[in-house]
Amino acid sequence: MRRVARRILRSVARVLDGHAELFNIPAEMEVVAICDIVDAKIEKTLGLFDKRGRQRPAVFRDYREMLKMPAIDAVLVATSWNSHLAIACNVMRAGKYVAIEVGGASSVEELWQLVHASEATGVSCMMLENCCYGRNELMILNMVRQGLFGELIHCACGYEHDMLRMAKEYTEGIERAIHNRYRNCDLYPTHQLGPTAKILRINRGNRFLSLTSTASKARGLTNKAEELGLKDENGNRLVFNEGDVITTVIKCAGGETITATHAVTLPRPYSRDSRVQGTKGIWLEDTNGIFIEGLSPTITKIDVAGNPYTVHQWSPVDEFHEKYDHPLWKRFKKNDNEAHGGMDSLMLRALAEAVRTHTPPPIDVYDCAAWMSLTCLSEQSIALGSMPVAFPDFTNGKWINRGLERPSRWSLNEVFDI
Repeated sequence: MRRVARRILRSVARVLDGHAELFNIPAEMEVVAICDIVDAKIEKTLGLFDKRGRQRPAVFRDYREMLKMPAIDAVLVATSWNSHLAIACNVMRAGKYVAIEVGGASSVEELWQLVHASEATGVSCMMLENCCYGRNELMILNMVRQGLFGELIHCACGYEHDMLRMAKEYTEGIERAIHNRYRNCDLYPTHQLGPTAKILRINRGNRFLSLTSTASKARGLTNKAEELGLKDENGNRLVFNEGDVITTVIKCAGGETITATHAVTLPRPYSRDSRVQGTKGIWLEDTNGIFIEGLSPTITKIDVAGNPYTVHQWSPVDEFHEKYDHPLWKRFKKNDNEAHGGMDSLMLRALAEAVRTHTPPPIDVYDCAAWMSLTCLSEQSIALGSMPVAFPDFTNGKWINRGLERPSRWSLNEVFDI
């Protein structure tokens, strides 16, 4: 088994958009081709191969030509939010696995196109959501599956990050800044929603039913643009439409609720605002704490009337690592020193295993569609005055009884120590 796991995946090609430095390509993969329409980005990427002493891949400027290479098994698509889904559909039609970078969808229609392309071709699409393989996210999944949190009731998640640099980036044509100027929604939902969805078994016995979204006023980026003296294309005041805080409440078929927060235009430390609340315990990322009934400390105090009462106390998350770390992190602890704490490497190894075994990846096309739909659905809800909006069922009812996945150490639904 160990020898098979180390077999070299025949090849992987990547459609690049200047982000190659974010990926630590594992030994299971060989990059045989890259594609970009910007020469400077191609040269930058080739320089990374030279720096790491790896053979230079073939270079393409038209990904359709690249797809004709028989040596390619899978394609990693890291292009713009407005193009990566259409490219992914064409990759699947070419009979090759595709993995897409994170981002939100502009419409439900493009998500249905992605699902239909996968179903029609029998080829899988995986989202490159590295946060699903974060150490604490995997440990909490492991603890939930062991029943330590009891029945799950409510989760919270978010992408809260000071990205006021986007005011200047808009004048440089950076895509995310352009979306922040013209749209008003949860633009970047999957870092937080992905791990939460897996913990709640979304698309496997559970699903998102509906949401309501509310946007605060928009001040952060507009004020920053004014501070920097930036103007729009017509020399007028540069005004951004994206609310500084987007709050979305999701109702699930299992009765659970999720609060998702998008806040990237105000000064604050980084947080994914993770919370998992069950009948027996809670994890709260921003306190770096876990409380599990019967395991975490409590103190008995006396109130003014002389009656005793119990005060619950947080246990540091680190205290649970030794016993409850996910088997993947016990196996790959050396990844701690890699980019993003090793999440990227684990995510890519999961993709490599799916391609090698010709099986669906742990984050499949239905996950991609459900998670990315938060962007366009929250946009609709905000535009309608925070009215409820229904989630499409991208599985067409299969979520009710999809059956168990093939046992794999890379699974994000079950925990397999194999």
